[in-house]
Amino acid sequence: MTTPLFQPFALGALTLANRIVMPPLTRARASQPGDVPNAMNAAYYAQRASAGLIIAEATDISPDAKGYSLTPGIYSAAQIAGWRGVTDAVHAAGGRIFLQIWHCGRTSHAHFHGGALPVAPSAVPFAGQIWLAGPDGKGGMVDCPTPRALAIDEIPAIVADFRQAALNAIAAGFDGVEIHAANSYLIDQFLRSTSNQRNDAYGGSRENRLRFLREVVDAVIGAIGAERTGVRLSPRNTSRGMDCPDSIPTAVAAAALLSERGVAYLHTNEPEENPPSEAAEACRIALRAAFPGPMIVAGAYTKARAEEVIGKGQADLVAFGRPFIANPDLPARLQHGWPLNTPDASTFFGGAAEGYITYPAHAANSEACPA
Repeated sequence: MTTPLFQPFALGALTLANRIVMPPLTRARASQPGDVPNAMNAAYYAQRASAGLIIAEATDISPDAKGYSLTPGIYSAAQIAGWRGVTDAVHAAGGRIFLQIWHCGRTSHAHFHGGALPVAPSAVPFAGQIWLAGPDGKGGMVDCPTPRALAIDEIPAIVADFRQAALNAIAAGFDGVEIHAANSYLIDQFLRSTSNQRNDAYGGSRENRLRFLREVVDAVIGAIGAERTGVRLSPRNTSRGMDCPDSIPTAVAAAALLSERGVAYLHTNEPEENPPSEAAEACRIALRAAFPGPMIVAGAYTKARAEEVIGKGQADLVAFGRPFIANPDLPARLQHGWPLNTPDASTFFGGAAEGYITYPAHAANSEACPA
């Protein structure tokens, strides 16, 4: 008997082959100069086209949005053409693919901004690091400087950058976009009282902290339609200075806002817990009550846990991160109980083909993911 995890799912006008999602995974392999997607990126995603939905890696909406080395962009003609090669390859293999669009905010370094400080809701130091590579493409983690607080009249231009990035993604052939409002990046920084200490229309109250997300979502929906717009949140993320006491109520309010607008899906990134906590389930239940539309969950899920949350109605689709890095044919492996390849963490960020497009499909499924 086929469980719901392996059955088709209707996501707006799209029919997904299964409920297994490949989430956005930063791999830092864009061509230089210009942060341009390339043929190797196309091969990587096409190998994984058996996912019900691929959400391509977090992609800079502008040069000012950048926070890590070798991440791709979606603001230049060359980048749009590069991504077109990716989407054409995925669609030719029968897949569906959205693009995650982001602005890193304070999770960045002056190296990417001509020596200028990264921007943020407030000039609050960031308790984290970013990956910075040298000319040889090899790099390491470095501290972030204290950011510069955005002036209120600078915010509309960033909203406009998100809108244009969504239009560019559709021009590049993506089926939709995912707005990155999670994991301590700019939109998430506005949502949290720990990182947002503004006293204007974008700070203080929950409604004000939600304003930037609301404006970005409305701008993207106005450009490409709600049915092609997804959003990612991480309400239980407390790392890197994001331990806001109002985080979950803010996320529930955001979920209600997104439900009112009829977005394609809500994607939540949970802390990796083994065994899963009661708090994780309580958060899913609260979000589901506010957002009855398609829900994706991520966070070190196993096949059994995925089937459990779908069975309880707490999610509709489940994302598997690291397993997709090493297993291009992950849906077939999960369905048939085949063993999984082990990912090589040393090749996660930067480099060439090794550890990127060299993982084999299972022998019984070897024709599914050609190199």
